[in-house]
Amino acid sequence: MEIPVLWSVVLLVAAVWNLVVWPQFWRRVTKDPRARDDAGRPTRFYTVHAVLVGVSVLLAVLVGVVGVLGLLG
Repeated sequence: MEIPVLWSVVLLVAAVWNLVVWPQFWRRVTKDPRARDDAGRPTRFYTVHAVLVGVSVLLAVLVGVVGVLGLLG
């Protein structure tokens, strides 16, 4: 894969940033009282944020892989 080194570094920085930020956000979501109903079941708040965090972490991994491939190629 041929992309400039600078862009590869930008992609890696973005990936690391997202892998640091989103898990911290997830910890706060799971402790939020809106995450569970009175019976302890996950609420829509929990589900929406689980999808948001999951997709964001997946994209971070993919962006990181592209960044690494850019540096190796």
